[in-house]
Amino acid sequence: MSTKPDVIRKCLQSACLVGLLITGILSLDCNLLHFHLRKVTWQNLRLLSSTSSSFPVECLRETKAFELPQEILSHTQPAKRYIKEAFYEMSIQAFNIFSQYTFTSTWEKDYLKQIQIGLDQQLQYLEQCLEEEEKEKEDSKELEEDGMNWSGALVPQLSNLELRRYFNRIDNFLKEKKYSHCAWEIIRVEIRRCFYYFQKFAALLRKK
Repeated sequence: MSTKPDVIRKCLQSACLVGLLITGILSLDCNLLHFHLRKVTWQNLRLLSSTSSSFPVECLRETKAFELPQEILSHTQPAKRYIKEAFYEMSIQAFNIFSQYTFTSTWEKDYLKQIQIGLDQQLQYLEQCLEEEEKEKEDSKELEEDGMNWSGALVPQLSNLELRRYFNRIDNFLKEKKYSHCAWEIIRVEIRRCFYYFQKFAALLRKK
């Protein structure tokens, strides 16, 4: 679960290129980041719902609680940067999970590629906006001051760790179940739930 963003993008190669040609080059206006995140997350929610008509009854006995971090469930956070970093971490981890799929169940290959392309675009957008934020802080000489005065400075690292643990539980579950049909159906529902809360989470970028 430690794949780097640049390695992830190499895995997509032509698929990403086709996706970018179809959807157009992103303007990368960080003032519109919340709009882009909500749009991509909504598209992923729709695609995940389209990959299966209903949850298989035979898989009910194998369901598991993966414990999405409480900070995400409450969708109330002190800083925009935390939200961006949480989205960034989620995008990497979700991409890694989907990269393990072998297309042996009811999931549609084309849908999954579209989800991966959306996550990759999301990563590129977030990378630029986080880098711009750092440059702005450096230019205004606020970086050091923020590090000393903001009481929530350690929250992003802690929450990202919780997100990694959450996705590690998902990854371990898949391995334990040997990537069975039921395991993937359960994970499909779980990640759709995760995307649903991140959809709400993104709205906070506009409010703050």
